[in-house]
Amino acid sequence: MRTLRIIASTLTVAVLATSCGGSGSSTEESAASELTTGVTDDSVVIGTHQPLTGAASPGFVHVSTGTRAVFDYINDNGGIHGRRIDYRVEDDVFDPAQTMDVTRDLIDEQEIFAMLGGLGTPTHEAVIDDLNDGGVPDLFVSSGALAWDSPEEYPYSYGFQVDYSKEAKIQGAYIAENFPDDSVGLLYQNDDVGPSSHAGIEQYLIDDIVAWEDYDPGVAELDGQIEALKDAKADVAVCYCIPAFLGLAILQARSVGYEPQWVAPSFGGDVEVVTELITQYAEGTPAENVPPEAFTDGLIITSFLPMAGQTEDPWTTFFREIHEEYNEGAPFTDTTMYGMVQATLMAQLLMEVGPDLDRETLIRTLNSQEWEGPGLVPFVATEDDHSGYSGVMVAQNRAGKEPEILQEPRVTDSEGGEILPFELDRPGPDEVALHDGDH
Repeated sequence: MRTLRIIASTLTVAVLATSCGGSGSSTEESAASELTTGVTDDSVVIGTHQPLTGAASPGFVHVSTGTRAVFDYINDNGGIHGRRIDYRVEDDVFDPAQTMDVTRDLIDEQEIFAMLGGLGTPTHEAVIDDLNDGGVPDLFVSSGALAWDSPEEYPYSYGFQVDYSKEAKIQGAYIAENFPDDSVGLLYQNDDVGPSSHAGIEQYLIDDIVAWEDYDPGVAELDGQIEALKDAKADVAVCYCIPAFLGLAILQARSVGYEPQWVAPSFGGDVEVVTELITQYAEGTPAENVPPEAFTDGLIITSFLPMAGQTEDPWTTFFREIHEEYNEGAPFTDTTMYGMVQATLMAQLLMEVGPDLDRETLIRTLNSQEWEGPGLVPFVATEDDHSGYSGVMVAQNRAGKEPEILQEPRVTDSEGGEILPFELDRPGPDEVALHDGDH
């Protein structure tokens, strides 16, 4: 009993001491510390989850290598306000359960300042609550899902690529105008990609669509889906697919004598990657004797960024130079450039924030101005709109040549608004400050 009284007395003293002015100060210090998590005088820790292995890794593995190359270039040129960017990439195998594990590690153990370009719709949906509940800036998500543009529910999350509905609207309008007598078949991933894309393309083609076929990204087989598109006599096949499944679809279609006009979105139509995948898939089949570039010749693609094949674009030239120095031996693809643009936007933002870096200042700065750079269409990030890039151009792959621009970039909304042309005065790389050496 005496021991219990001593313990109780000690606890009472501790509670009184805490209540006499210590708690407010401690809470304020804790909150201030959280705002600068991952920031030191000479570094800032940026994290991401990526499918470095698994079914989604072909093509998408180049996103983080592109991002890292730009950050390495920045670090070698003085960093940003005296800080090097410490870029942490964790492999989630495109599995939401593993995304949750690696994201918790990034937040709790590695103490990242911000998440940059977390990749995938089902994967990032699994961690968006944790990031926002923790006040972690969740920037430029690598997915076109509409969830990232929900500022009231997710104030710290921001989209990057054009969302699925906007992109599909522009595709639908283009197909309706340029293939007016053709029937259309849809092949799509069985997550948010499907309904979001349908909401766009069906505005223009609802009476022309003859087949809706979905696939599971965990099952590398499309025989039934391709047969269904062929049986429906779809003249145009729109594949809302990641690169691995676009390549598989094109090869499988050719093997059964089905050769529609293929149309692909920005997130799947990386020609370099798809062609390499078709080469791998064709080994040991009659198709291995067909030049692999023949399979993607004529592929119609939409894009919100300059493409790796557009050699005259100043940003493509700039990124290729960085790639050749920091990613020697790796392919230079549209997906590589995707990651490079994310790093470029992040660097612009950090430069603009200034040396006094914290999470709330970062978000206020992001919301406060228009961001111009490599993109072909306006990039939107405001307090009320977190949507990212707002439209696409339409291009066609020509084997051995630069892609042919079929339609200049246009912008639209995610609902029933008009599709509009516009003029964008893009700055060149020499006009954008990315590191201390630019001062």
